[in-house]
Amino acid sequence: METNDVQNIWKNIDSEINLKTTDELHQLLTAKTRKTINKFLMIISIDVLVCVGLIAFLLTTMLNRQGDTIYQVNNSILCIFTLFALIVSVLSWNKLQNNKYNLSLKDWLEQRIKLLIKWLLGRYSKLYILLIPVLLVMINLSIHVYYERKSFTEVMQYEESIYGLTVGFIIGLFVSFIAVQKIRRYQLKNLEFLEEIHSHL
Repeated sequence: METNDVQNIWKNIDSEINLKTTDELHQLLTAKTRKTINKFLMIISIDVLVCVGLIAFLLTTMLNRQGDTIYQVNNSILCIFTLFALIVSVLSWNKLQNNKYNLSLKDWLEQRIKLLIKWLLGRYSKLYILLIPVLLVMINLSIHVYYERKSFTEVMQYEESIYGLTVGFIIGLFVSFIAVQKIRRYQLKNLEFLEEIHSHL
């Protein structure tokens, strides 16, 4: 890559760039690329922490409600889903983070862009639209029933509980979809930035 080409790329990142050598520009570009990748890793890390916290809650509440069969089934199914999500997140973090030092920056970046495109724009990228409502209902039931200090069937017999669950579901659904859309826009923006860098390498 010519020095002028690298400078042009970097000027899109830092408008106050001073004239630098090709090696210095490559180092700056590499640092910026890794910083952008780290933004994806941070989101995955938060996802891992949320999954671990939810699993801990589910297991704790199941131990405290061993006589409530329906509650146990609800939490068990939710725990399996969450465990699967945790495994996927850990594997995703490892794939994105895995460094092969024999690769050039272009090849290293290309591999990560392909992974990100698959996750954000692939066949299952819209699966969250179906999963969020289902999981939200189950989480809502788990929390509400546990803190009501009644059995699952008893809670479902009270109109106040049904109203509370309905309102909680609607608010939770609204907040969840807004949060997911904002995170996706943030990730897609970072993906576009990486693709722009890659196109000039």
